[in-house]
Amino acid sequence: MTDPQSWSFETRQIHAGTSPDPTTGARALPIYATTSYQFRDTQHAADLFALAELGNIYTRIMNPTQDALEQRVASLEGGVAALAVASGQAAETLSLLNVAEAGSHVVASASLYGGTYNLLHHSLPKLGVEVSFVEDPDDPENWQRLVRENTKAFYGESIGNPKGDVLDIATVAEVAHRNGVPLIVDNTIATPYLVRPLEHGADVVVHSATKYLGGHGTAIAGVIVDGGRFDWTQGRFPGFTTPDPTYHGVVYADLGAPAYALKARVQLLRDLGPAISPFNAWLVVQGIETLSLRMERHVANAQRVAEFLEAHDEVESVHYAGLPSSPWHAAQQRYAPKGAGAVLAFEIRGGVEAGRRFVEGLELHSHVANIGDVRSLVIHPASTTHSQLTPEEQLTTGVTPGLVRLAAGLEGIEDILADLEAGFRAAKGA
Repeated sequence: MTDPQSWSFETRQIHAGTSPDPTTGARALPIYATTSYQFRDTQHAADLFALAELGNIYTRIMNPTQDALEQRVASLEGGVAALAVASGQAAETLSLLNVAEAGSHVVASASLYGGTYNLLHHSLPKLGVEVSFVEDPDDPENWQRLVRENTKAFYGESIGNPKGDVLDIATVAEVAHRNGVPLIVDNTIATPYLVRPLEHGADVVVHSATKYLGGHGTAIAGVIVDGGRFDWTQGRFPGFTTPDPTYHGVVYADLGAPAYALKARVQLLRDLGPAISPFNAWLVVQGIETLSLRMERHVANAQRVAEFLEAHDEVESVHYAGLPSSPWHAAQQRYAPKGAGAVLAFEIRGGVEAGRRFVEGLELHSHVANIGDVRSLVIHPASTTHSQLTPEEQLTTGVTPGLVRLAAGLEGIEDILADLEAGFRAAKGA
């Protein structure tokens, strides 16, 4: 029991990255509400600024509460290091800008959360990073077909939002590595309790920790996890092999396995500044301590909801990989044997108007732009989370006009199902 990495997932979600406070003896993680840190002497300060020694300088770059969160998520994902930032969107952005600069190209699954699709389709091109979308990510040849000489990364979601498709991580990783690029996987919906992308060949994992890691809808946060196995010295990534003049000529590839995470921290987080607040980091740590328990209940409720919807006369189709009828059920069994997560979507008979009446007829479900809460949540993606996309783009991400997205919460399942029946009664006649 002396090696924390030998502990079970459930033990590490409580203990990894923390120990009793050496000054006060506090057993729970303290919130270090400080902007800066006292140096031992001038040499200590110089060593920190030169990266000759790692430690706290300024909370924009690092904070002890943040560090505990980073160590815990890295442990749960099986990575060598992690970086916590202000939001999931910031995590996605930094994960890509860490490898792609102006003139670069990224290949991404089209089955993405609307905000991610918007980032890749509109904002990154303004910075000179072009993105090609794989409309059918299940076929590895579709990924290979889009690769260019300047491609710097593959990007996808382990479980797509809201389509519910399961990424064939091992196959896509093989194509990425064949072409000398890393695979970055957004593991927000699955969490490391259900899917561990690094074990299947992914190189970097990102999370909107706002969702299931935090679990209570109280904090905005994001995390990037460095798998530590990708070879950044192959020539395609000069940002890792060229001396950085802003850090006394440090070559990040020479810093060892966590080179990716270190570069993201001391270069991008330092310069762009999407720092996580210590309080939000603390809230996410609190959530992670019950992650396995919550995900077991989330998955159990979601499975029952999916089965209920599939048998309902007012439902045209259900998107949930936990159903044997799902085209991604086999992939779910391989990558997420503990369950397909808690986010599911369905097409209601009657189209947009029926979907609107259904959402407004619910009482237990909260109508919010979020997932991963302890409460059951509902939204109409076409008019909200994916509304910035054109109708054609919405279809490529799996969003149809009448699609309703649910995030099964932790309430009693009979109460959840009764509320859904109330929604169907309200939708009748649309």
